[in-house]
Amino acid sequence: MREQKHRLKLAMTPGERDSFLLHARVCRLASIGNDGAPHVTPLYYIWDGTSVWLTSIVNSLRWNDLARNPIVSIVVDDGDVFQELRGVELRGRVMGVGEVPRTGEPVAELEVPERLFAEKYNPGSAGMRHDGRHAWLRMAPEKIVSWDHRKLAASQRADVADR
Repeated sequence: MREQKHRLKLAMTPGERDSFLLHARVCRLASIGNDGAPHVTPLYYIWDGTSVWLTSIVNSLRWNDLARNPIVSIVVDDGDVFQELRGVELRGRVMGVGEVPRTGEPVAELEVPERLFAEKYNPGSAGMRHDGRHAWLRMAPEKIVSWDHRKLAASQRADVADR
């Protein structure tokens, strides 16, 4: 994976990045449409520490875009004003995992993401519900870039205090 080079003062540490990705609820997935234009959609996701796991309706424009071109960018962000903005961009290729569509057949590789997904979005439920319309996508990032403008504000306060 390529490491972030610029704006290191604003970058999240690996621990901060993992915590942020574990707790945020929605990502934006950017794929390339048939006409070459970007197609961005919000999705629930799971971060397992090494990969982003997404479910998508298999009869959708997004699924067709990804079948044609698996290169994506995923953004998870937060903040309302400039000094609070923080986020992570993950770039790489998605790949389908398990049956398409997912009906619930045992798939060892999906045990952890399905447990994490159920815990995050349906706490207290009996587990992942399969509707026969969705399938799993996994993206192991080739590049991750993060930013946390709260660090910029903190460093500016420290600079003022040092004067």
